[in-house]
Amino acid sequence: MTLDVTSVQTTEDFQLDIHFKNGERRRFDMRPLLQMKPWNRIATPQLFMRASVKYGTVVWPGEIDIAPETLYEDSIKC
Repeated sequence: MTLDVTSVQTTEDFQLDIHFKNGERRRFDMRPLLQMKPWNRIATPQLFMRASVKYGTVVWPGEIDIAPETLYEDSIKC
């Protein structure tokens, strides 16, 4: 099973709605991570909303990303 991310949408409460290549749609809560490095650099709504997909995962400006396996395993089905 491939865990590549194909699209992402952010929410105002720091959640990610993620579509995976396997067809699943899942929701990932970023709030716990935003207190830790390097994710604390995107802890404002303006920066968080700049999430995009590159290399099969979610990324932000400043070379901030999360492994697709983490996004999948620590998310819930939508």
